[in-house]
Amino acid sequence: MLNNIGLPGLLLIAVVVLVLFGRGKISSLMGEVGKGITAFKKGVGDGTQELEDERSEEAKDVTPENTEDHKDKV
Repeated sequence: MLNNIGLPGLLLIAVVVLVLFGRGKISSLMGEVGKGITAFKKGVGDGTQELEDERSEEAKDVTPENTEDHKDKV
């Protein structure tokens, strides 16, 4: 359905949206969309960093305990 829009159709849609909502409203809306995308990217990056930190902590904790201490306690 949307395959046949083309450049003239997109320009017509852009002009109609601009007339209906006005330049200021569209500008503020696009600013909010940009902030949302930035926050999403930051959240994804923080989650990825958290997972990497957990994996590195697990990798550090693979050394076996000292067996001499266990002999003294038993």
